[in-house]
Amino acid sequence: MNILVCIKRIPDISGQITLNDSGTDIDDSGLGHTTSAHEECAVELAIQTAAATGGKVTVLTLGPAEAVEQLRAAVAVGANDGILIEAEDPGAFGPEDIAQVIGDVIRDRAEEGQSFDLVLLGNDAADTGDFQVGIRLAYDLEYPVLTGIQTLSATGGSGGSAAIEAHGIGPAGTEVFSLDLPAVIAVQEGGVDPRYPSITGRMKAKKARIAEYVAPEPGAGSPRIGLELPPETASAVTILGQGPDAAGALVDVLEEIGVIRS
Repeated sequence: MNILVCIKRIPDISGQITLNDSGTDIDDSGLGHTTSAHEECAVELAIQTAAATGGKVTVLTLGPAEAVEQLRAAVAVGANDGILIEAEDPGAFGPEDIAQVIGDVIRDRAEEGQSFDLVLLGNDAADTGDFQVGIRLAYDLEYPVLTGIQTLSATGGSGGSAAIEAHGIGPAGTEVFSLDLPAVIAVQEGGVDPRYPSITGRMKAKKARIAEYVAPEPGAGSPRIGLELPPETASAVTILGQGPDAAGALVDVLEEIGVIRS
């Protein structure tokens, strides 16, 4: 089973967060970068499924040239190769644009003889909170789609075709789905533990083949909304007074910040 995993280069938000001049995205020039936990689990599920079926795993990202770092990180833990869709300003691409670009690459690869049986994505983007790309991609490809999936395994489908049994957590508990391939699945963290790269994996990643595409200009159908940083809050509070007055003031402060309820 040949599997494509779509990942995203995201800023490491452990640092100080600021917005770009247009207010449409995070200014990540002073931040490190990583891959979201959802997508790390998607890579792990892809590696496990490909190993069980004798298939391969390709990772794809739309982003700047530096995003090759995230592709090679996925290769270091077991993916086979990568695809970089280079975009100078990835923040200008909305979910509809991204789904369209990924769909075009999948169709281009199919014409070259490399078809993907399964496309995995993270359930949502860790930096922008977009839940749309997987669903829009499935609509573009005319594939069935599942979201919120935590584990999956290959099975036999109807008419002897390949299929996937997928498990997710719903309002009433564990939900089980059977889906004929090809299909799109959005993965939510919690079902598997991503593996760490080995020394051999890191060496392999340095030499892995990374195919490069140039992203087209983003369309006008998915304009990005403006972002605002939350207001700064005081990190320290001084309580004046003594005795019952100070105790009452402390209780008021704790209620205000939600530590206790009135």
